[in-house]
Amino acid sequence: MTSETGKKFSYRDAGVDIDAGARSVEAIRAAVRSTYRPEVIGDLGGFGGLFALDVARYKNPVLVSGADGVGTKLKIAFMTGRHDTIGRDVVAMCVNDVLTQGAEPLFFLDYLAVGKLEPLAVREIVGGVADGCRESGCALIGGETAEMSGFYAPGEYDIAGFCVGAAERDELLPAANITAGDALLGLASSGLHSNGFSLARKICFDHMRFKVDDYIDDLGRTLGEELLIPTRLYPKPVLPLLQKFGVKAMVHVTGGGFQENLPRILPETLSARVDCSAWTPPPIFKLLQKWGRVETLEMFRTFNMGLGLVMVLPESEAAAAAASLAAAGETVFHIGRLVSGDRRAILENLK
Repeated sequence: MTSETGKKFSYRDAGVDIDAGARSVEAIRAAVRSTYRPEVIGDLGGFGGLFALDVARYKNPVLVSGADGVGTKLKIAFMTGRHDTIGRDVVAMCVNDVLTQGAEPLFFLDYLAVGKLEPLAVREIVGGVADGCRESGCALIGGETAEMSGFYAPGEYDIAGFCVGAAERDELLPAANITAGDALLGLASSGLHSNGFSLARKICFDHMRFKVDDYIDDLGRTLGEELLIPTRLYPKPVLPLLQKFGVKAMVHVTGGGFQENLPRILPETLSARVDCSAWTPPPIFKLLQKWGRVETLEMFRTFNMGLGLVMVLPESEAAAAAASLAAAGETVFHIGRLVSGDRRAILENLK
């Protein structure tokens, strides 16, 4: 059956530009190749990414996988028109999770869905993914860019990532020998990372009526610049410690903050006692709390409060491990210890 006008339709008429897709692939090819490790086989363009696990490195390897997105932090990218940091966020959210199980991130794939393909924007976004992969020692071996006409508003998109790492089976974390008295070391975050943005946006833009280009004196930058600071990548500074110290567990402080994430690595008979006076959260957290009149416990349940990763290790090794991390460029705080309890986070000296 033909239409009354006799018009012939193409995929481009429906809003999907196959040629733009091909240009996007070419725009990101160099960035993707820059992340390759020796185990990568082939190049972009296959139906799947290939990675030859070096089994000689392991006695009994276990693959550890993780998937995550960036959440409503994407709205800040849309508001600013800046897309070069979001890719680092999606990598960090995945590789940091894999790291907490004692695994080295090996390879990564991304999924980018857009309303209309803009090759330059895609290059910015995937360029950020490649940056994060290189910094994590993780190969970007493939992914998918989907043009979904009419599904997303102009200029908007969504991105998710998928990471696979490897660890020795008997070195997986959390370890079975976690015990009362073990120390808690907190590694500084770079800011909000990629969690709590629904609350942060409501406070900043709905309640305070700020614009992303408003300069905030207490931050020393515009609000948009602060909110787009990418999530810190922890694999490179932390992985060497797993061979030098008796690290028993790690916590990636993400959605749910301290109260939800710390208990995830604890047995039923232990709690984590956290001295909240051991560090000073960056200014953005104090500002959000003041602007939104947010209760302190709610802040700790929503945001990372300046600590993106928490490590559990014997108290006798805490000082040396902290010094090693500091030498690798990390800011580290001794924030408490494990105690007998009922598997919860006990927050003390709240400010």
